[in-house]
Amino acid sequence: MSKGTNLEENHDFFFTKRFKEVIILTLKENLLLHATNLTDRDTIQDYFDRVSKCRSVKAMVINSSLEKSGPKEYLEFYQSMKSKWERNEIRRLCNIMNQFILTITELNKIVIHACSGSVIALFLNVSLACDYRIIADNTVFCNPYLELGMLPKGGGPFFLSRMLGPGKAYEILLLNREITAQQAMTFGIADQMVPLEKLEDSALEVAHRFGEHYASSLSGIKKLVNYSLKELKDYLEFENKEIFRIVDSPDFDRSRGYKC
Repeated sequence: MSKGTNLEENHDFFFTKRFKEVIILTLKENLLLHATNLTDRDTIQDYFDRVSKCRSVKAMVINSSLEKSGPKEYLEFYQSMKSKWERNEIRRLCNIMNQFILTITELNKIVIHACSGSVIALFLNVSLACDYRIIADNTVFCNPYLELGMLPKGGGPFFLSRMLGPGKAYEILLLNREITAQQAMTFGIADQMVPLEKLEDSALEVAHRFGEHYASSLSGIKKLVNYSLKELKDYLEFENKEIFRIVDSPDFDRSRGYKC
């Protein structure tokens, strides 16, 4: 792919901007619905493939600061899955999220995640799959899956147990409370906290700093740092099985969640 490739695009699922050696990819609203759309899946996968082949791109910023990405959207999505055939929608979401997480970890570019506002576990897991995490000072992480008796999708337990140890992973995953931006910094699940109005500029600045180095060094260091993630694919498949063990249980009420 030529050095002058633009790679600026606008799709139903996401839009992108390019700043020299950095791509900023912003996810749009209703991500959960788009994530069950096979066309959208193929579109974003194709885009990542083209970025990986563009030698002049050294870093990518994924911005998931969506207007509607909090607990309400998550609960609405799962509570809409009330009939048996809609089980396929949940399976499709799981498989597409698996591919998205693996694509991020395997991409031969440094990936920075930027987020703000109310962030559900699904997007926290996207963040954990990235190489560097920047949050706005108004960021709040929450666990709405606990209200449904579900499990978090996207590798959260896998990443958190390796980053923080089992004890802190249990604390983040099972305590039914919100985690503020400052607490996220204390836990170590974010690398930098900035004022909301400086979020994109700060993410771009970090990306440019990474982009000062040779592409071969960046991709090589990423491979070495992520060497311990060799088991991630197997874990994500096991995660799917555990989710469907719950969904298929006779005690699971699709309209309300798990019966205590």
